[in-house]
Amino acid sequence: MDAYQRARESIDAAHAADPARAADGRPAELVYAERMEAWVARLVPDASPRLRLAARCQHLERWTLPRASFPLDKPGYHAWRRTLYTRQAERARALLVAAGVPDAEAAEVAEWVSKTGLKTNAGTQALEDAACLVFLENEIGAFAAQHADYPREKFVDILRKTWRKMSPAAQTQARALDLPPAIAALVQEAVAT
Repeated sequence: MDAYQRARESIDAAHAADPARAADGRPAELVYAERMEAWVARLVPDASPRLRLAARCQHLERWTLPRASFPLDKPGYHAWRRTLYTRQAERARALLVAAGVPDAEAAEVAEWVSKTGLKTNAGTQALEDAACLVFLENEIGAFAAQHADYPREKFVDILRKTWRKMSPAAQTQARALDLPPAIAALVQEAVAT
């Protein structure tokens, strides 16, 4: 078994510890990792093994730092996200190095997972694109239900911010998604302004 396969197994073992379950009963973060990697493979057909591993690390052990552990305001949300990016990147790097992936390659994965160089680093952008597409394809309905108290304008603003983070290629993929009509209308409104 090569270092990349050992790293993949270590990453998936970490995901398997997620106490949250997907609809099929599997660990939620393992399902998320599979969706991330699938989108990266669609967006970057010649994706390197490093980029595919980075995709699997997008939410690495995210459940260990609940959102509620930070103030429930906008600055608290941003602090939580920055902390997550750093922790996930450090954990990804450690798992890759332990599996035998060369230090420089593990550091590159950590750079992408930490969201360093969004819009200027192709690996970081690929992960962001995949994360946005996973959100739109698989999570937006549950997000909308969880935040039913949000006014329409807030949903449109969230979608507008999501759209701005995506590359043109990812935006093209997003336009082709089969979204529920109410969500599709919100997306249309967000991208039209």
